[in-house]
Amino acid sequence: MLKIKSPWNQDEIGSIPVNNSNEIEEILVNASKVSKNKSIDFPPKERIKVLKKFCEKINDNIMNLAELATSEGGKPITDSVIEIKRGADGVESCIEVLKSDCGEVIPMNLNEASSNRIAFTQKEPVGVVLAISAFNHPFNLIIHQVIPAIATGCVVIVKPAEDTPLSCKKIVEMLYEAGLPKNRCHFVMPENLDLATKLVADERIDFFSFIGSSKVGWFLRSKLAPGTRCSLEHGGMAPTFITENSDIDLCAKSIARGGFYHAGQVCVSVQRVYIDEKVSKNFSEKFIEEVNKVKIGDPFDKETVVGPLIRNSEVKRVDQWVNESLKNGSKLILGGKILSDCTYDKTIIMNPKKEDKLCQFEIFGPVVTIHEYENFDSAITHANDVKVSFQASIFSDKVNEVLKFYEKINASSIFHNEHTAFRVDWMPFAGLKHSGHGIGGIKYSMHDMQIDKMLVLKK
Repeated sequence: MLKIKSPWNQDEIGSIPVNNSNEIEEILVNASKVSKNKSIDFPPKERIKVLKKFCEKINDNIMNLAELATSEGGKPITDSVIEIKRGADGVESCIEVLKSDCGEVIPMNLNEASSNRIAFTQKEPVGVVLAISAFNHPFNLIIHQVIPAIATGCVVIVKPAEDTPLSCKKIVEMLYEAGLPKNRCHFVMPENLDLATKLVADERIDFFSFIGSSKVGWFLRSKLAPGTRCSLEHGGMAPTFITENSDIDLCAKSIARGGFYHAGQVCVSVQRVYIDEKVSKNFSEKFIEEVNKVKIGDPFDKETVVGPLIRNSEVKRVDQWVNESLKNGSKLILGGKILSDCTYDKTIIMNPKKEDKLCQFEIFGPVVTIHEYENFDSAITHANDVKVSFQASIFSDKVNEVLKFYEKINASSIFHNEHTAFRVDWMPFAGLKHSGHGIGGIKYSMHDMQIDKMLVLKK
């Protein structure tokens, strides 16, 4: 039995039974058997019916679901409420995509070989989807992985993060209550890492969806059976640029949110701020002022913005990285200390060295680094010199600066006058380089979980 503890006070809040190899084998056998009927017994109209009822259940239980997510994940309750509502919107998006999802007509009669033929494609489910998720959005991440699979007619096996399995278990239970056949969605918690890896590597898995660290994600990808498709969503080191031609007040407020939301435990949190040295002092003063307004503490306090880190060991790791950077010559502007076993102070570091861990890896904690620059192009080169690439942003009132940044920065999405943690769930969400593989977002996930099956008719 896996015991789940609150990251805030270590109170036990629930438990989850773990699965042995025989139980997992039974799940795989059943999932494979059901998937082979190509969803004939679960047509789109039935999927829509289930998803509508499921969405109603979410909207009827927003506070209960938010409290559960906050209890196990530590995200402040105000943001957890937003997460639950966002999850409901994600379900509705799946329904809308399903209504318009279709194949295409393939042109024929273009040459002698294609004469007297009609060709078209239709969508079919890829088969069995295995979804492994992360802790930082225990409700909405599961929605993003499980609901597209159900909407497309796939059979899904879902393994949540060990820190936050309760929200996932509740989602699966609510889907059953909404009418989803139990043989189409399986909750699993392997009793050890070797068994989880064996599950990923099983040839009966047709699509592997992973959200988590790049180290684990790329390792698991290497274990996939031949032919298994995959989507990987890892972390980043989101760079934000502030040019001389920007609204400094807007920058300070936006980055205070984008850098410290959920204690920085977001894959696209603002981690690195590159700022023109001519406006650095003005920005720093206003940024400190805004960050000082951000409350740290009990995640159930509606005023709290920065709650606990997910594990006590993460607090120690962040503190170690900060202290290593300070010893290497960076300047502490704010914070830089452990507040409790589960919380770290809001921290701002000025001009860390390139070799510091703060500049080489995703921090995943409440730390923002500021890098002053003289030359815009050189700063972009510096920002690009890492192994990760995800989202980036620029604050500027000059369109030529924005366009140059868009052209030169290594990122899949660039935002203007907005922090890097911006996301709506219908947009593409893709990590590049070490940051991931494939494209997230509702409709993009649904596309990946289907195949285009073609028929060529000869007249």
